[in-house]
Amino acid sequence: MKKYELFTLASLALVIAIPLFFYFVVSPINTSDSVQDPDTEEQENNHGGGGNEEENSNDGATNDNGNEIHWGVDSATYTDEEFLGCVVDNFGKPVVWGRYLGEKEGVSEGIDKAEIQLLHDNDIQILVIYNHVEDARGYDNGVNHAEEAIAMAEELEIPEDVAIFVDIEPDYPVDAAFMEGWYQTMVDSNYEPGVYGVFDEESELLNAYNSMEQEVQENTIVWTAYPQEEVTTKENAPDYNPQGPDNARVYGWQYAIDSETCNIDTNLFEGNMLEYLW
Repeated sequence: MKKYELFTLASLALVIAIPLFFYFVVSPINTSDSVQDPDTEEQENNHGGGGNEEENSNDGATNDNGNEIHWGVDSATYTDEEFLGCVVDNFGKPVVWGRYLGEKEGVSEGIDKAEIQLLHDNDIQILVIYNHVEDARGYDNGVNHAEEAIAMAEELEIPEDVAIFVDIEPDYPVDAAFMEGWYQTMVDSNYEPGVYGVFDEESELLNAYNSMEQEVQENTIVWTAYPQEEVTTKENAPDYNPQGPDNARVYGWQYAIDSETCNIDTNLFEGNMLEYLW
């Protein structure tokens, strides 16, 4: 075959091969780079959404005012590693743990610095309770008990702006004067005034509270034990439904008492309450 014929055949082969190369090789590569699989795109979008949900997660639901609700406990028992483990294993990890100032013989053990450290090391905030009242009548009596509570708090180096909740049980006599004495002494100190009790419609405590001056009613932090329901785990806690004085900061609800497993009562708290805990 002559040289020019060989050259012609080679040129023809190139003319045919080049388009085929672009059609079968180059084109699929470009298509793969420019078009994203819909399933892959959906997975990437879902992954991004999941990350936002994790960042926005919170401890619990919200109430009608949009405040977060947190689960907690209170107990008359001293909190050591074993008791903390009992609560966490059987109920869930509390955000709030209510404990008492000073020992009341036969009723409650007082919190100490080792217990405080244990709870704080586990990222649990402490609700401070004073339960050394049995007769809640008289202004001077309220002042005296508040001064005793403040001295106990200072001894434990509880910082300022923490609320101290005076425990007024249903069978204790109570009047507005006592609570006004408690309130005024607390606001004159580094601490905030709080009160705990059963605020049902016919209770002496509710009647006494409603008889106080408006300023006192509106600036006392209330932790109510009404209504009462069943003890639950953190996961199965009821909807937040405390009942207390209309003009009060009702930030906490002890919704059940006397668990048979671990010696605790179970509670729900508005996010506002966390500002007054330690």
